[in-house]
Amino acid sequence: MATAEETKQLPFPDRSEIRIESVLQALADPVRLAMVRQLAGAEEISCSGFDVSVSKSTLTHHLRTLRESGIITGRHQGTTRFNSLRRDDLDALFPGLLDGVLAARR
Repeated sequence: MATAEETKQLPFPDRSEIRIESVLQALADPVRLAMVRQLAGAEEISCSGFDVSVSKSTLTHHLRTLRESGIITGRHQGTTRFNSLRRDDLDALFPGLLDGVLAARR
């Protein structure tokens, strides 16, 4: 079990601060959409666990965009960063949006 010193939650907006414009803009990018699809099928994914063809710095940018828009949360555990989809928050705020996006043709 991780101690408080070993696990650090990365900042992300509260549910009340999530805006549809930011969510849609983040989901409009094909790489970020692929990452959200991968997260939808997993509890959490480490940064190195995403199957996308981008550099490490570009991946970091995409993760920050997803986190700042309210789509994902991130946490550090030791030297690893884990990411998870904020499905409950997104479903509560925008019913059907995530299901529609995930079901759309790839």
